[in-house]
Amino acid sequence: MKKSFYILLLFYLIFSFGKESSANSKYTKHEYQIEMRDGVKLYTIVYSPVDISETHPILITRTPYSCGPYGKNKFKNLSSHLVDDKYIFVYQDVRGKYMSQGEYVNVRPYIPNKSRNEIDESSDTYDTIDWLIKNIVNNNGNVGVYGISYPGFYSAMSLNDSHPALKAVSPQAPIADWFVGDDMHHNGAFTLSLSYIFFSSFGRERPYPTNERIGRIIELDGNSYDYFMNIGPLQNVNKNYFHEKIQFWNDFINHGTYDKFWQSRNTLNYLNDVTPAVMTVGGWYDNEDLYGALNTYKTIEQKNKENKNILVMGPWYHGGWARSTGDTFGDMKFNSNTSEFYREEMESQFFKYYLKEEGDFDLPEAYIFETGKNVWHKYDEWPPINAVWTSLYLSESNELSFAKEENSKVEFDEYVSDPNNPVPYTSVSHSAGKMYNKFYMVEDQRFASTRSDVLTFQTQPLEGDLTIAGPIKAELFVSTSGTDSDWIVKLIDMFPDSISVVNQTMSGYQMMVRGDIMRGKFRNSLEKPEPFFPNKPTKVKFTLNDSHHTFLKGHSIMVQIQSSWFPLFDRNPQKYCDIYNADESDFQTVTNRIYHTEKYPSRIILKTIKYKE
Repeated sequence: MKKSFYILLLFYLIFSFGKESSANSKYTKHEYQIEMRDGVKLYTIVYSPVDISETHPILITRTPYSCGPYGKNKFKNLSSHLVDDKYIFVYQDVRGKYMSQGEYVNVRPYIPNKSRNEIDESSDTYDTIDWLIKNIVNNNGNVGVYGISYPGFYSAMSLNDSHPALKAVSPQAPIADWFVGDDMHHNGAFTLSLSYIFFSSFGRERPYPTNERIGRIIELDGNSYDYFMNIGPLQNVNKNYFHEKIQFWNDFINHGTYDKFWQSRNTLNYLNDVTPAVMTVGGWYDNEDLYGALNTYKTIEQKNKENKNILVMGPWYHGGWARSTGDTFGDMKFNSNTSEFYREEMESQFFKYYLKEEGDFDLPEAYIFETGKNVWHKYDEWPPINAVWTSLYLSESNELSFAKEENSKVEFDEYVSDPNNPVPYTSVSHSAGKMYNKFYMVEDQRFASTRSDVLTFQTQPLEGDLTIAGPIKAELFVSTSGTDSDWIVKLIDMFPDSISVVNQTMSGYQMMVRGDIMRGKFRNSLEKPEPFFPNKPTKVKFTLNDSHHTFLKGHSIMVQIQSSWFPLFDRNPQKYCDIYNADESDFQTVTNRIYHTEKYPSRIILKTIKYKE
């Protein structure tokens, strides 16, 4: 039970915004049951400034991770950078979680054109705002909503059919699409360790409102890699561990393609008539919801041309801008407190301007941190308008070249992929109870490049700086001796053999800049998977999340390609089948090839930008 408590506590702490300040002396606390349009009551805690000499705006966070502490004399630690601005802070348990009534639904689908008593997260937010505006004394009639991760999802959903009083929303690391790019799947590949650990507690049924955290259904002991290998095929999870008691896990295995179940939960299908100002926040090293942050911004931008829409991207892990200094990440150092800079210069100013009508608002369209050079940039749009597509071609002799391969003597490189000896996603041995090693996103990849089932390609040392700004596309020509396979592409900044970075030796360091996975059977459609024809060259293309990074002069660009990334993602049996119900006998060793000829020009396509000298 202690382990269950601490893992949920970790999720809860994600939503403590920045440096905290006790509210006891400056705020009063009241707890309410706010009735929704269908009669269900949502438990809501309101912290109001003691100062009533002026009216104050309302700032809401809706969460499935508990709005507590509960009880009149138990106060939450509020964000110090916002406390002095005297907001009325509101925290609410969403429908079906903790002290709120009703049934909980994961990433509850939005319902356009709702009938009178139909509900979704949009309507629950609307009804909450309407009640607060009418019943909380001394409010100025302006409301903001913000939250990180799952509360980021609820923030984004407030933008659909929003209440007229809602003036500013900040979805931070918001969930957008759980099959395509966030949390639970990437391009149809299942995020095994994260999903398993998360839903082993979060997915358990809550039979009645409670202020108690629900523990895990299982104990997690030993090393993560070994633990998940010992589980065997995914069908063993219900047989031996969950016993069909985790409903959303059951939904996973019954919806193995991008069907209406997943499509209805894609927030990017909505966000059509956004009226509040929006500031979407994300971290370049967010393993969970980087896709959601980038694509929430892009979708609002595409569908709402006149709306004030801002993107902030910094060098942070999931929620790192709120609970770290942001001056380092793993072995990387950024030479400044990037989180405090964000909180004081961006978040505070955003809400102050739109909710209090104070300050001279001068935030750009995109406030983006460039790694490598470690500088902030202000852009009029993202990606920058002067970013151009540049191809890097895979070539023979493990070379990566800006010129297409001609008259290649070696048509392909190959490797043997064994699902019973999958490539680990990290060199760090960690406990099975830890969802993932967050620092893997900048980890030295030499542990992988020495394996025979990982291909490496690299440029010559760069003669000048090369800056990328935007999405990264992989366009591979591949074949497999099986009928399915995964394809993992990692873009890597390879440091020179002898270099010192901030007094730390980084000689030969292979820093991952971006990496992602494509489940091969979904290469042409996430809705309609199809097998590979054994040993037939086949095009596989997919888009990796954006990056803003400079490969410095003297560094090399490396690309690694492999077919497993375990246990971050589940093992592909490498036989075309329903992987959630595959048997041990379905797992097979295959030979995979990457082609690099004039006819089959495998390449990585980057958006590059050149600054004025």
